[in-house]
Amino acid sequence: MTVLEQPGAYHPTPPPAWRPRTDAAPLLPDPEPYRLLGTSAAADLAPDLLTRLHRELVHGRRYNVQATALTRQGRLAVYPSSTGQEACQVAAGLVLEERDWLFPSYRDTLAAVVRGLDPVQALTLLRGDWHSGYDPREHRVAPLSTPLATQLPHAVGLAHAAHLKGDDVVALALVGDGGTSEGDFHEALNFAAVWQAPVVFLVQNNGFAISVPLAKQTAAPSLAHKAVGYGMPGRLVDGNDAAAVHQVLGEAVRRARGGGGPTLVEAVTYRIDAHTNADDATRYRSDAEVEAWREHDPIALLEAALRDRGLLDDDGLRAVRDSAERLAADLRNRMHQDPVLDPLELFEHVYAEKTSQLREQAAQLRAELDAEGER
Repeated sequence: MTVLEQPGAYHPTPPPAWRPRTDAAPLLPDPEPYRLLGTSAAADLAPDLLTRLHRELVHGRRYNVQATALTRQGRLAVYPSSTGQEACQVAAGLVLEERDWLFPSYRDTLAAVVRGLDPVQALTLLRGDWHSGYDPREHRVAPLSTPLATQLPHAVGLAHAAHLKGDDVVALALVGDGGTSEGDFHEALNFAAVWQAPVVFLVQNNGFAISVPLAKQTAAPSLAHKAVGYGMPGRLVDGNDAAAVHQVLGEAVRRARGGGGPTLVEAVTYRIDAHTNADDATRYRSDAEVEAWREHDPIALLEAALRDRGLLDDDGLRAVRDSAERLAADLRNRMHQDPVLDPLELFEHVYAEKTSQLREQAAQLRAELDAEGER
């Protein structure tokens, strides 16, 4: 007989901290991805927003095609295309205020370009010329993150610091479905919820972490359901419906700015192209699957809605496509110019003040370059 089994033994009840702190029901995502295009609610969408989204989608598709071509021509070392995911990228780039911050992953160069970053600067890292290629403070776009999910804790830290300072700033952090399997994802969401940081997490669920399908990463009903475990709302949205993604992100940004804390948004989309130019996607998915998703193309969905409302005709579409061609030509011409590189820039912008090790290494490289007659 144990002590607790003895007559009259004290049986403690769980302390108050054991009880649920939050009602889980309001945090749960919708059972189906939220959609706007093709529904009656689409009639209430602002025409200016729809036409802006469409223009950026067309520009973005052409940007993806041109960047992929530059990779084949040897002008880029690698390019992770976002073809098929442009609605997520465009919505993320447009939804923030100027004072807010965007934290992209390596696949989110289009979101950075929509935010205002020069396309050449956005591709400089993938060209192998610089560590980043742009000043993050100019457009409030954090450096492209190649390691999976490491940008998420950074976004939380910036958002929390802004909140402590009283600055009216929101951070929007982008990550793929593969990134949700990283510890950084857990740490970022947990800190964000505990601190009620003004940050929004956008998971672009494109079906695969390189070749690993989502079903082999998680048994959760959806990635949006993971939000409940951290104590924040989860939203599930059709990631190819640009208007829906913009609306859901807009609501999450306003909630964060108003002191409501973080939100996890899962956008269900699809990566039409391979993971990168180094990937053979035919080894893990069928052509039929890809073609099925082409039928749910974000540009086609929005163009149909615009035509239904009389906001787009053949002449308007031709003008947008011509504009996209001009942007692609400018990108192509500038990327074909060989950059003038200074190897000693390797030691710049690492720390605010160079460490003794960096100074020593820079001096050693300078001596080697001088000996070779390259300086």
